[in-house]
Amino acid sequence: MSVKRAFIFDMDGTIVDNMAFHTQSWVTFFQRRGRDIDADEFFRTTAGRQGKEIIRSHMGEHLLDEEVAVLNHEKEAVYRELYAPHLKTVAGFEDLIADARSQGIVLAVGTAAPPANVDFTLGGLDLRRHFETVVGATDVPRGKPHPDVFLEAARRCGADPANCIVFEDAPLGVEAARRAGMRVVVLTTTLPREAFAEFDNVIAIADDFSALSIDTLFA
Repeated sequence: MSVKRAFIFDMDGTIVDNMAFHTQSWVTFFQRRGRDIDADEFFRTTAGRQGKEIIRSHMGEHLLDEEVAVLNHEKEAVYRELYAPHLKTVAGFEDLIADARSQGIVLAVGTAAPPANVDFTLGGLDLRRHFETVVGATDVPRGKPHPDVFLEAARRCGADPANCIVFEDAPLGVEAARRAGMRVVVLTTTLPREAFAEFDNVIAIADDFSALSIDTLFA
């Protein structure tokens, strides 16, 4: 019996190069409420966390779930408006997943995005059909750096964490994969390679997917 192998892709900043738009939408969201945030610091400390976690950490733990949901919906609407004209995959992505599927590698998505954003991205690019499972913000209780999203994706794929490779663009996501016992390929769509120097589970760092070799990654 062959060992099941899986690729688990973070979505925002990895499948699509969109994190600048997410950060700008958060900046706009908070500015409308009289709050100024530093965009670079905000990305480094929040990328991979769920929207509800970000809202509570910046606006107060006292907020009711219903209030958080309304605020998060408003922020995500701003994001989709900003990014819609630029929606496209990172170079080499579709060739990589076609090669992976031909080799029997199971594909999954593990993202902090809510359902509306998953539909916007994967539906808008006609990608959902390629994935065995998509695990998002409503499927696990905690965002990254907790390992929940990647462990759930592996469970649904039927793959041992040691046989899963995660594709990520953010330190919190790399840490989540480390806690899940998974190796990581970093995409430098948002941060330079130096931002990932401390992680011992990173097996490759690339600008995009075009030069990645599946045989090398699983060697």
